Amino acid sequence: MITSKVKEIGESVPEFKEEMLVILFGTSATPELKPISVIHEFNDTPDNILQVGTKIQLGDQTYTINQVGKSANQNFEELGHVSIYFRSAQEEVLPGAVIASPKIFPTVNVGDEIKIWNE
Repeated sequence: MITSKVKEIGESVPEFKEEMLVILFGTSATPELKPISVIHEFNDTPDNILQVGTKIQLGDQTYTINQVGKSANQNFEELGHVSIYFRSAQEEVLPGAVIASPKIFPTVNVGDEIKIWNE
């Protein structure tokens, strides 16, 4: 299991509820990215953790990854960055994104622990 601590929540994060999208970014996020991102800091090093079937807990909700973009793991490991779309699977997923279900927008607070694991 990989864990990460939420350090900041950008003021524009709630605006992405309509798109059912959460953008995670590590503490190296630029000032332009911080307003739209959930800034987090890893407690552990992710190593190709984002796979179909991987579980992610954000707040009180647990999600299952259904699709993984081709750059998602590399971006997550190097930058702490991944875009998580909460919707049904589709034909094409953006390279740095994952598609997860259920289609429920998470409630995330500063200080929360993000948990990611494979069963």
